[in-house]
Amino acid sequence: MDLHGAFHVYDTTLRDGAQQEGLNLSVADKLSIARQLDGLGVGYIEGGWPGANPKDTEFFRRAVAELDLQHARLAAFGATRRAGVKAADDPLVAALRDSGASVVTLVAKSHDRHVELALRTTLEENLAMIRDTVTHLREEGQTVFLDAEHFFDGYRANRDYALEVLRTAYDAGAEVIALCDTNGGMLPAWVGDVVHDVRENAQVRVGIHCHNDTGCAVANTLAAVDAGATHVQGTINGYGERTGNADLVSVVANLELKLDRRVLPPGLLTEATRIAHAVAEVTNFPPASRQPYVGSSAFTHKAGLHASAIKVDPDLYQHMDPAGVGNDMRLLVSDMAGRASIELKGRELGFDLSGDRELVTRITDRVKRLENRGYTFEAADASFELLLAEEVEGVRPSYFDVESWRVITETLARRSDDDEAVSEATVKLKAGGVRYVVTGEGNGPVNALDHALREAIVQAYPQVAKFELIDYKVRILDQGHGTDAITRVLIETSDGESSWVTVGVGANVIEASWGALVDGLTFGLRKHEA
Repeated sequence: MDLHGAFHVYDTTLRDGAQQEGLNLSVADKLSIARQLDGLGVGYIEGGWPGANPKDTEFFRRAVAELDLQHARLAAFGATRRAGVKAADDPLVAALRDSGASVVTLVAKSHDRHVELALRTTLEENLAMIRDTVTHLREEGQTVFLDAEHFFDGYRANRDYALEVLRTAYDAGAEVIALCDTNGGMLPAWVGDVVHDVRENAQVRVGIHCHNDTGCAVANTLAAVDAGATHVQGTINGYGERTGNADLVSVVANLELKLDRRVLPPGLLTEATRIAHAVAEVTNFPPASRQPYVGSSAFTHKAGLHASAIKVDPDLYQHMDPAGVGNDMRLLVSDMAGRASIELKGRELGFDLSGDRELVTRITDRVKRLENRGYTFEAADASFELLLAEEVEGVRPSYFDVESWRVITETLARRSDDDEAVSEATVKLKAGGVRYVVTGEGNGPVNALDHALREAIVQAYPQVAKFELIDYKVRILDQGHGTDAITRVLIETSDGESSWVTVGVGANVIEASWGALVDGLTFGLRKHEA
């Protein structure tokens, strides 16, 4: 099947998605993301607006030499010619023509008031601008799509003119007319009605471009497809200005897995989770855990009742097999845990608890007691695995014995505003049969303790040199108590290949941090030993 001809999946992450607040992509970032999107199998990747800014111009220049796209075609985005200027003479149209992209997506006004107030021209001249630009680029050998900007609002204000914009572009040679819900204010039933009317009366090939201001971008996109649209636009992870664009992964997953429409090359949807997370790493926006299909919580189960059913059949509480999008089922252990939760989580971590009801009950009760004191194991799998190992093996995994630790933070009495307080920690422990006394410095007490602890242990276990603390979270659990409140600390540690989270709780934030630090190093050593 020629997916490019039958149905278009069009990604606009590099252009429209990059308009998200706080998201700034370098040219190298854009090239990296383009490769990931191609791996998902999208048909078109909109790279940006050449000629409008140096970064996008540079992207298209480098893309010709550096991108070897296997599935996607690169699209350049731009506007129709200016009023009163021939398309062949407009420098921005020339930048599209010379971009090296085989596809050009033109944005055009389809709302009469936008034509008159924003473009400051006549409705007739706007049609001429569309006709001239599309015709010129088609004569130059490029495929042309048209984004009808503010179409749904324009349709409500002046239906006849909005439809005439679509006919003009299509008759001039535009292959697809994407109806843009630019303000993001539409609802699914409204979108379906408008798309149906467009197909009946304008007789053009319809695409859809939705923003998420009503929380309906994905639903609006699917409603448009149901009404006959055969071209969908969106962004990876739903990036975009304001509340974002339609999340393209959710759109294609719903089309393929729920509606049985083949819109990506076979097998590539299983790459969705990996690619969504890889792009999030490039953008430096942490992946949303609750993102449909690809979020870390998308197939995560916590309550004991759910776990009991999942033990019988995972499909009872899951709408699909997560492997279909490259994700996985996760089980959380919390104070809501029942014996089934503990058994399933134990199996996930490599412990077979099914034959020992007394052991499972003991672990379940212990988890509930600890969580009542402030621990959270649903966010700290590594600490839970150490607890399981202790209960199953009869002794907590240990690679070093701590004799004592202390930490001091000091500053000068008359320091300047530029002076920083300095922390110094001393750790005494035995590791590998040798006693170590090590002092470490840091910009804070936890940092100093981390340095001292690692410096002591690494002498006995060199693999600790690869461990790195990559995240540190503190939460006050009983805020009404002020500075004497119970504190929970979560620490994420990495060995460069994977990461794990440990938890510590105490009335003293340093004490809680110490517990999480020790667990983090202990788990890492156990992992490498295994």
